[in-house]
Amino acid sequence: MPVFARNVVSTSHPLAAQAGLRMLWKGGNAVDAAVAAAAAMTIVEPVSNGLGSDAFAILWDGKELHGLNASGRAPAAWTPAHFRQKYGGDATTPPKRGMDSVTVPGAVSSWVALSERFGKLPFADLLEPAIEIAERGYLVPVVVQQKWAAATPELGHMPGFAQAFLPWGRAPQVGELFQFQAAARGLRAIAQTRGHAFYGGEIAHAIEMFSAANGGSHKASDFAAYKPEWVTPISRNYRGYTLNEIPPNGQGIAALIALGILEKFDIAGLGPDSIASQHLQIEAMKLAFADVYRYVGERGDMEVTTEQMLDDAYLAQRAKLIDPKRAQPFAPGNPVKGGTIYLTAADENGMMVSFIQSNYMGFGSGCVEPSFGISLQNRGHGFSLAPGANQVAPGKRPFHTIIPAFLTKDGQPVMSFGVMGGNMQPQGHLQTLVRMLDYNQNPQAACDAPRWRFNAGLEINVEQQMAPSLVQGLKDLGHHTDVIVDSYQDFGAGQFIWRAGDPKREGYVVASDPRRDGQAAGF
Repeated sequence: MPVFARNVVSTSHPLAAQAGLRMLWKGGNAVDAAVAAAAAMTIVEPVSNGLGSDAFAILWDGKELHGLNASGRAPAAWTPAHFRQKYGGDATTPPKRGMDSVTVPGAVSSWVALSERFGKLPFADLLEPAIEIAERGYLVPVVVQQKWAAATPELGHMPGFAQAFLPWGRAPQVGELFQFQAAARGLRAIAQTRGHAFYGGEIAHAIEMFSAANGGSHKASDFAAYKPEWVTPISRNYRGYTLNEIPPNGQGIAALIALGILEKFDIAGLGPDSIASQHLQIEAMKLAFADVYRYVGERGDMEVTTEQMLDDAYLAQRAKLIDPKRAQPFAPGNPVKGGTIYLTAADENGMMVSFIQSNYMGFGSGCVEPSFGISLQNRGHGFSLAPGANQVAPGKRPFHTIIPAFLTKDGQPVMSFGVMGGNMQPQGHLQTLVRMLDYNQNPQAACDAPRWRFNAGLEINVEQQMAPSLVQGLKDLGHHTDVIVDSYQDFGAGQFIWRAGDPKREGYVVASDPRRDGQAAGF
């Protein structure tokens, strides 16, 4: 069952949820809770995020929505020629691992920006729980341990990785005490300087030296130049509600496109787990990804606008391509005619925060600056070396997969939510929203339900608990369907806070995904 309370935090690790609640008990607000939880998550779920992550947020301040883009930018030395000279003329992207996959991390800047603009408590207070957990240690939980062990063979040789994450010379076992003293030092420096140590101060200089020693080209000046960006969310109506997402360079627009296409069909007239309903959702998602992968990058470099991609007439035209009787591969259209941790918090005064933070692939670049425990993301791998909206350039942000979401109705807040897991994120937004808005399922039921994941062409994966008759029905329609047991990345993991009414009286309905070690908590 979901949790019902007036002050709530939902994360993928119980200690992070408790860190957020601690701020609410101290008189802080939802922003204070979200920042405290985010800082704790860098310690308790290091597979998915770290002090060198990126972040995005959507926030309801009691009157309006605000978006924050804290995704990293390329160092000044990064050009297509830089990578081709280093990795050969046939290279198509920056590498998957190592320092040449690391953009300037933005997560710490998001904590500072959120705290300065909307927080109530002193910034240093927000990092206290994370520092304590890093110093005292915590017992490694089941799902995180599995991914930790799986990543070790590939990353064990990366600079700083073994020192930080293999203190026994191996991955930890379930229930073993993991301590991260270096990250505690990093958190203390960030807390004492309100982030300046990270952006131009002692941490930035330590990363510059670490980068130079390990083949990178990052400078402290790249960090000093970094600033997060406040943005206006983009939105699309669906069944009387409005889904709000962060605009490109992220993939949130994929969920908006898919819902815009799906709105042309009577989904509510079909069973929630019927072959027909699931087929239409899959096909709408495939059409959305065809356009997103073709057109989306830094907003200023896109050849089409988000308004063109979300134009109702264009989406109606795309919807006509769906055949209810068979699966199809789809190519991009022409709009010109018109992975991650997620957490959410809300307080009794009505503030709601949708926050996502990620190092991209498991443990990111695999590189960990040893003196401050900075586990660095590998978002630079998302750049292309070919001309186009996503071509690498100094100071540019790559295409991003992490997307917080926020649902409103008639200009008022309804739900802050997100689903982690690479390109599963907009697919998770689509599937859970359809269950809640078309089929009136509560957030926890919608979260628990089996999911599918589109990969490419006609290929989809489905969770093992999906009904065999549904799986066979999708195969009969031409979907190349594989049943997958692993849910950590393949099918995402969500956190949901639904506003049930006036928070001082009715409060919130809160869900946490069973696919991770998480917890929804409140009082």
